[in-house]
Amino acid sequence: MLGNLTGIHLLIILGIVVLLFGATKLPALAKGLGQSLNIFRSEIHAGDNKKSADPASTPVTHDGTVPSHE
Repeated sequence: MLGNLTGIHLLIILGIVVLLFGATKLPALAKGLGQSLNIFRSEIHAGDNKKSADPASTPVTHDGTVPSHE
């Protein structure tokens, strides 16, 4: 779906964004988007650390397999 975007399409999208938000608010919009992305990445990283730090949370049977929840 997004693979067919060319340079002219991106320029049109950028023009629409400028019309909607105004040129003066674009730096603040980009800053907020960047901060949100950094927070999202840090939460994902914290979740990965929590999973790897607590191996006892997954039950294991006597033969070493994880039971399925059917």
